[in-house]
Amino acid sequence: MIVQGLRGERTAALTVSEFAGVGFRTWPVERSARAAVAGLCAFGLALASAGGATAATGGATSAWETRCETPPGAASEQCAIVQSVVDDERPNVTLVIIALKTADHKSRLLRVIAPLGALLPTGLDLKLDADDVGRMSFVRCLPNGCVAETLIDDKLLQRLESAQTMTLVLFQTPEEGIGVPAPMAGFKDAFEKLP
Repeated sequence: MIVQGLRGERTAALTVSEFAGVGFRTWPVERSARAAVAGLCAFGLALASAGGATAATGGATSAWETRCETPPGAASEQCAIVQSVVDDERPNVTLVIIALKTADHKSRLLRVIAPLGALLPTGLDLKLDADDVGRMSFVRCLPNGCVAETLIDDKLLQRLESAQTMTLVLFQTPEEGIGVPAPMAGFKDAFEKLP
């Protein structure tokens, strides 16, 4: 499904019902650890979709949108801030960036959903303004994209809050990195408002 974003961009969208076919709700109880990881991935992908999520913008100048949804198997709603960015030179390269606080409020995650075809062993390079921050590892691929994530520690949170631009470098071959910039306007306020 193609949806229209807040600023008029067209992007692929996933709905929670599309994840049901992957088997998240049918796994036996003894596989609860895998189910939890799969549920977090599905939640991240579901937040990236337009279907069934409550959305609010982070403000008039914010590049971030707050989305809330109840993940499969969860007792309560979880919220995250989301931004979808498209590479100017390759419109088929769309990244969905998700920042969230875990349900137990003990951790914060930065998750990026990259299109299929990404070179998985290299992960995603993360740059804030001109500084190379590190590399995010891919943790899982689903039919509609691959998920890279990293924990947001206090130091990274401060850097995210003060940055003007985040650049994610996706590799489709070992030699070719595609730098996709994302504006950070409104990140601090939107992230602080997450429940």
